[in-house]
Amino acid sequence: MALKQHSDATLRYQQQVDNSRNYVLPFIAQEFPDMKGLRVMEIGCGEGGVLTPFLEQGSFCVGVDLWPQRIELAKEFLGDYVASGQLQLIAKNIYDVDFAGEFRHSFDLIILKDAIEHIPDQDKLIAYLKELLTPNGQVYFGFPPWYMPHGGHQQICASKVLSFLPYIHLLPRPLYRGLLKSAGESEGTITELMELVDTGISIERFEKIAGRTGYDITRRKYYLINPIYKYKFNLQPREQFGWMKKLPFVRNFFTTCMYYMIKPKA
Repeated sequence: MALKQHSDATLRYQQQVDNSRNYVLPFIAQEFPDMKGLRVMEIGCGEGGVLTPFLEQGSFCVGVDLWPQRIELAKEFLGDYVASGQLQLIAKNIYDVDFAGEFRHSFDLIILKDAIEHIPDQDKLIAYLKELLTPNGQVYFGFPPWYMPHGGHQQICASKVLSFLPYIHLLPRPLYRGLLKSAGESEGTITELMELVDTGISIERFEKIAGRTGYDITRRKYYLINPIYKYKFNLQPREQFGWMKKLPFVRNFFTTCMYYMIKPKA
């Protein structure tokens, strides 16, 4: 079942703003209580909704996305901030030489919200982010653990049945692809969902990558019910049970969202 926000950019932007204002920013504020003048970059910024509350707090922001059309939408929503010089929006790959040269050691905070699970070679990316951070900078990650009920993002399926079926992304690859095809999903949707089979990330895998690429975890939060499910499924956010947080691997199946703050080791 394709949700309305998948095709309505304004609604999508408004939901991003609400989610960021009520959940993402307060979590990050525990590490950065004064946002005024903070240098912030979001990778995969989309329409810019996640950055909006930071702009409202007086942060200077850079939004980067590979899709020029989404950057153009962000400029429509946030044109006043762009005009004032408080926001820069860029359609570019962060690995480009000129990007790295311009922004080396520039950011106090880097945000990846629902992005890391789409990115291949996550070790390379997380290690590279240190080149873009200021000496006391940190990185925020928010993502759904791969093994959770909808960790394969099957909610984007056109089929109402498949979009609600939990754990189908954990089927063997040929069986999963066959199921998507038999349900009439488009080749674009099938390709996107199959790519997630390779890039989806678990709690343990993320923490191992952070450790071996030279970071300390400064803060983490487990959600039993992801805050964005308020918009997708009309469910109220709820943090994970304390005892479930302590069960390695098993917790992945019942934790629908993780928030992390990490910083380079001293």
